[in-house]
Amino acid sequence: MELVANARMYAVTAAAKAAWVELFAWVIGSSGVPLIYLDHAAPAPLEDLWTRDDLGAVFMCGFPFASATPQPIALAAPAPSPPRYGGRPRYCTDFIVRADSRFTTLRDTFGGRIGWTVEHSQSGYNAVRHHLLGQQGPEPLYAEWVGPLVTPRRVIEAVLDGRIDVGPLDSYVHDLIRRHDPETASKLRVVESTVMTPIPLLVASPSVDGEAVARLRQALLTCHSDPAMRATLDALLISRFETVAAADYDVLSVWQEEADRAARRL
Repeated sequence: MELVANARMYAVTAAAKAAWVELFAWVIGSSGVPLIYLDHAAPAPLEDLWTRDDLGAVFMCGFPFASATPQPIALAAPAPSPPRYGGRPRYCTDFIVRADSRFTTLRDTFGGRIGWTVEHSQSGYNAVRHHLLGQQGPEPLYAEWVGPLVTPRRVIEAVLDGRIDVGPLDSYVHDLIRRHDPETASKLRVVESTVMTPIPLLVASPSVDGEAVARLRQALLTCHSDPAMRATLDALLISRFETVAAADYDVLSVWQEEADRAARRL
């Protein structure tokens, strides 16, 4: 069976996508496991990608990973290089507003319009609702929840064109945009961020041969030691890949349950 690779979640610019393709090419050469890069571009639903039986190395959001049955195989997760991640495979949600807006804190946006991506998203929905639990009161925090906006780019567009006052942005996506699309990044400002949680991970389908899984994982875990990969990893803002356990992501299901119980008050 031919296996596919995909980094749509973090192929946020042409330069970032090209770097992911370079990374997967190195993984193929190092592991000896052939992979075909599958675009699966938006608006194609990510959940259609994640349920395929030929995943070799595909980024998957942590919340659907935690709740999937059968669960895909965890290969490894990136440890982003910016200092705020502390060298660990984690990320958060940045609440973004227009850089020229009057908002200076997240509380300033209460009563306005907040965007969201899709219900199965950790950074674009689950983390947002959980973060707001500490702010809840007798009245809804926002007059309108605008969505599904589906992708981080559409959240950014909605903020910039004034359809929403504030929107959630995967922090690693945000850092990649700062690196590769600084003009757009300069038009945004962060008013608050959630706590860190396990970052989306690369997975393989449950049916993939164990030896192939082991070789793919080993290639990912060692790519940072090859000098030839330094420029690629630098472009992707990755210090290295680390092993992660399925249980690391269980907290995301707990967050979803807690947010669901309080949904009427948000």
